[in-house]
Amino acid sequence: MASPVSPLEWFRDFGRPPRIMGLDIARGLAILGMAGAHIGETTDFDWLEPGTWSDVVNGRSSILFAVLAGVSVALMTGRSRLPDRERMPQHRLRLVGRGMTIFLIGLFLEMLNTPIAVILTLYGVLYLAMIPFLRWRPRQLIAAAVMLAIICPPLLALLNALTLDPRGAGVDFLFYGFYPITAWLAFALAGMALGRMPLERAGTAAATLVVGILLAVAGYGLGAIGAAFGVAGGPGTSASSNRASGWETYADALDAADPADAVLRAVFAVEPHSGGIAELIGSGGLALAVIASCLLLARRLRWLLLPFAALGSMPLSAYTLHVFGIFVMAGPGGLFSDNGIWGVMSVMLLAGATLWSAFIGRGPLERLAGWSAERMASAPTR
Repeated sequence: MASPVSPLEWFRDFGRPPRIMGLDIARGLAILGMAGAHIGETTDFDWLEPGTWSDVVNGRSSILFAVLAGVSVALMTGRSRLPDRERMPQHRLRLVGRGMTIFLIGLFLEMLNTPIAVILTLYGVLYLAMIPFLRWRPRQLIAAAVMLAIICPPLLALLNALTLDPRGAGVDFLFYGFYPITAWLAFALAGMALGRMPLERAGTAAATLVVGILLAVAGYGLGAIGAAFGVAGGPGTSASSNRASGWETYADALDAADPADAVLRAVFAVEPHSGGIAELIGSGGLALAVIASCLLLARRLRWLLLPFAALGSMPLSAYTLHVFGIFVMAGPGGLFSDNGIWGVMSVMLLAGATLWSAFIGRGPLERLAGWSAERMASAPTR
C-alpha cells in the first residue's frame, strides 16, 4: 500500500501535530532498549560506574513500553477528553480486536522457541484489562495505579508463600511470570492518566519530568535501603520456593517458605523483573522521566530524532522483526550477547523504519492490528 504522502512531505511533516512525536521517540527507545536487553552485553547497574549504565535497558525498557501502551489507549479513546458514552461499545471492541491480534503475534513469537521473554502475549491481555478504565479520570487512574503497585507485590508474595507450589499455568502467566499483570496494569494505568493530560503543552511534560525523577529517586532509594539491610531478590525468588514436595506437613513447608521474608523482599526488591514495590516505583518513575524528556526534546531536535520517531511509529512490527532476527541468527533455543550486533541491529531498525515510513507509511503489523480493531467494531451487515 502506497504512502499517502511523498517522502519529501514526510520529512517535512512527520511528527507534527496532531501527532505527538515525543511519544514515538520514546517508543523507539523502548524497542532499542528491549533489543539490548535481549542481546546486549551488560553488567549489573551501578550509578557510580558509567560502564554499567547500559544495564538500564534490562527490565526498564519493557516498563517504558507498558506505560506507553496506556498512553496509546488514552489517545485512541479521546485524548484529554473522556470518551463519549455512546461510543464506548466501539472503543471496547476496537481494543478487543487489537489486543487479540497482539496476543496472537506474541504466541507466534513464543513458538519460535527463543529464550526471550516475549512481552506481546501479556501486552495483548493488557489491552483487554484496560477496557474497564476507559472513562476513569486521571486522578482515579493514578490512584488505581498506586494501589496496584503498593498492595499487589506483598499480597502476591504472601499468597505464594502460603499456598506453596505448584501453581496453575494461568496463575503463573498472569501473576508470577516475567510480566505480572498487576504490575504491568499499574504501569498502563499510569500511562492512561498521562495520556488524558494535554501532552502537547510543555508545562505538562516539565511537570511529568519532575514527578518521574522524584518517583525514581524514591523507588531506587527504597531499594538501596533494602540492600543495606540485606533484603534483596524478587517476591518469588527465595531459595525455599520449590517446596511443594519433600515435607511431611504443611507447617514444615510454611516454615521453610518464610512468608515474612517473602513480603519484605516484595517491598524492597528493585532488581529488573523482580516485581517489588521499589522496582515498580523507581522504574515507573524512570519511564515517566524518559517520556517527558522525549516530549521536550522533540520540540528542538525534530530532524535529528526523526529515525527514532519513525521506529516508534511501528513498534509492533519492529519488536516482531527483532525477535525473528534473533531467531534466524541463533536458531531455536539459541541466544547470544554481543553489543556489536546490538548496534548493527539498532541501525538497521532505525534505517528500515525511516524508509518504510517515508515511502510506504504505516507499519505492516500496525495495519493488521488496526484492521482487526476496525473489523471487530464494525456493525454486522444484513
